[in-house]
Amino acid sequence: MHKGNSGFRPALETALEAALAHLENVDTTPVSAAADLGSLRRRLGKMLAAEGLPAEQVISELADDVRGGILGTASGRFFGWVVGGSLPAALAADWLTAAWDQNAVLYASGPAAAVAEEIAGGWLKDILGLPERASFALVSGCQMAHVTCLAAARHALLRQQAWDIEQKGLFGAPPVRILANADAHGSIERAVRLLGIGRSQMFFVPADELGRMRPDGLETALRQGTECASIVVLQAGDIHTGAFDDFEALSLIAKSYEAWVHVDGAFGLWAAASPRYKHVTRGIERADSWATDGHKWLNLPFDCGYAFVANPEAHRAAMSHRASYLEFAAEVRDPADWNPEWSRRARGFPTYAALRQLGRKGIANLVERCCAHAQALVRRIGELPDAEVLSWPVINQGLVRFRDPDPNASESHHAVRTDQVIAAILASGEAFFTGSDWKGRRVMRVSVCNWQTSENDVNRAIAAVQRAIAMTGGRETTAAAGTAPDPISQSR
Repeated sequence: MHKGNSGFRPALETALEAALAHLENVDTTPVSAAADLGSLRRRLGKMLAAEGLPAEQVISELADDVRGGILGTASGRFFGWVVGGSLPAALAADWLTAAWDQNAVLYASGPAAAVAEEIAGGWLKDILGLPERASFALVSGCQMAHVTCLAAARHALLRQQAWDIEQKGLFGAPPVRILANADAHGSIERAVRLLGIGRSQMFFVPADELGRMRPDGLETALRQGTECASIVVLQAGDIHTGAFDDFEALSLIAKSYEAWVHVDGAFGLWAAASPRYKHVTRGIERADSWATDGHKWLNLPFDCGYAFVANPEAHRAAMSHRASYLEFAAEVRDPADWNPEWSRRARGFPTYAALRQLGRKGIANLVERCCAHAQALVRRIGELPDAEVLSWPVINQGLVRFRDPDPNASESHHAVRTDQVIAAILASGEAFFTGSDWKGRRVMRVSVCNWQTSENDVNRAIAAVQRAIAMTGGRETTAAAGTAPDPISQSR
């Protein structure tokens, strides 16, 4: 086995060659997985030998063994869930992050990492139109951003009632409830569970046909629960329609009841970076906390999310810890004061690099370009035989379905046809879409947030959909019903 510094170069050069082979051939390789579960298990399920192997051999065999099991998320024709690609600068910075191997929890354990994160956080607040005073945290994704923000909310609300949550815990604490959009993403519910608030304290406010919270519904919910401290969770970008809640009106109502307002902006918060789409986020700065992802529209490698809190004192109180063996710096931001993790990757480096590569205009252009491609996909798919547009993109998300042509077909027949078309598209390897259930209908989601998506990618995807429609025919071909994949509708 190679040891010492001389052992790095062969392995890293092997990895570089394999990475470039993957990235430079995304236009000619299938976007969907070509290898089945059995094949991947057979290839990867080697006996673990007593003696180790040369690092470069391990990497070479790994790259070969996963062949066909890597989704083409780097491709401009990947339209599943809300998954972006990786910008060149962000990917390269992420490689350096692994090589530098800093524990970015303190300035003392990663000086440059702490400063890069400090600067990147300031840039993010400016780009997203958030208060300059707001604190922030770089976490693993929007799930942990919700946990971080809601922990700060829990602290602030209970402190107002003279309850020290960090000292006393939740046993015997005054109740805290969550008022969420009826179409809220599942990551909110998971955050509520992780924080010990519990699903029984989560109440859903009625939404309109696009998934926007109804102001009258929020007013009623708040009026009926004045004995509880309330956290109101709003959406910047519904997972199905991309719709935005009315932040100005809803925040005004929430504040009149002294509620904390949190915004789930996993991908939609980035609309604030675009002059063309910024209007959909009007009033978002009135909230108390915000969560978004870096590995979606900013196109960072997994995993990176951002939490922002307008009340830094509550944020810090919910997260920070002191111990004699830790070296905290008085003159610089220590990430440990704002994050739930002790051992953490230096996520500030890829964020810093991506923001510098794109610049303000580049971020705006990325947002606007993705929205234009989403609109083109939905419009052109809707023009195909048996296709139906159910939700036009507000930003970069749209919904279509594929109808069974039989005039007596039921919703279940349309659902089967929709899944069959999705399955045929995936089998072609030309494009990647996912399905979901929306308002009692089976749908195909159109989600565009990859920096590489081009007009040619849209044309190829449309051609793949057209062929899939022709292949699936009508009800007479539904013998394969149930064999189509059932993508997880709530995945992001």
